[in-house]
Amino acid sequence: MLDLSRLRALHAVSVHGSVSAAAVALGYTPSAVSQSITKLERETRTTLLERRGRGIALTDAAVRLAEAAHELLTLVERAETELEERRGLPTGRLTIGAFASAARGLLPGVLAALAQAHPSLDTRLVEVDPHLSVGLVEQGVLDLTVTFEWDISPLPVPEGLERIRIGADLCDILVPEGHALAGRDRLCHADLEGQRWISQPPGTVCHDWLVRTLRASGDEPDLAYQAAENHTHVALVAAGLGIAMAPRLGRGPLPPEVVALPLEPVPVRHLFAYWRKGAARRPAIRETVRMLREQWPDRSF
Repeated sequence: MLDLSRLRALHAVSVHGSVSAAAVALGYTPSAVSQSITKLERETRTTLLERRGRGIALTDAAVRLAEAAHELLTLVERAETELEERRGLPTGRLTIGAFASAARGLLPGVLAALAQAHPSLDTRLVEVDPHLSVGLVEQGVLDLTVTFEWDISPLPVPEGLERIRIGADLCDILVPEGHALAGRDRLCHADLEGQRWISQPPGTVCHDWLVRTLRASGDEPDLAYQAAENHTHVALVAAGLGIAMAPRLGRGPLPPEVVALPLEPVPVRHLFAYWRKGAARRPAIRETVRMLREQWPDRSF
């Protein structure tokens, strides 16, 4: 009989594309994932991974086995959901995904509250890009994810998933202390024309939103500096290198060299929790969603 944990490791590698990425998602070390795959190869007497350039790829046999593993893991989740529902208490493992500022500004309090109220629930957190997280819930890698959408770029709800709105995160424009706009009470889009911007890298949701919003106002943005972390944006603004748009969730106190100004209309991103319909009856899912909404920080407004 094939070992379920080893099948889970192979499935994670098939989803994430590498042993190291699978290890992060599963909360294991890369060595542990590699050992699981090696043992699975011995069990099946089949080569499952092969070298391609500097990376690895699944063999044809591994692809078919990973597909079967996904079906098996779905059945296991259904059985676990029924058992947990019968107990009526959140138990077992719950893997939650969240984008960076939610992982920093929202999840710590939620995870701590869950641990205190439900010691039999083993919660795990994976920081993941918003554009990937919904797919990882579909694939069974994550049990639940916290992600967001902008007003001008709504997220789809794939068949087989459910979602609920958690709250609205408002955004400000950050400018250096000595900037010409620093003394204003609030800004409009016309004030942003011709500015040098600090932005997220291309391909990210926030980058796309910024470019589309500024172009809609007739301004081609000058994206002088691009960095993934919001804290890096703050540091670059503090150095006087440009301006940035920054959500309030997880931002923390700003240094004195940086001034936050409201923009009209206010940029808003809406946070949602996604989970699979088949797991909706799990007390762990219901309780986590309840706490996410209950602990939504008013300070982010």
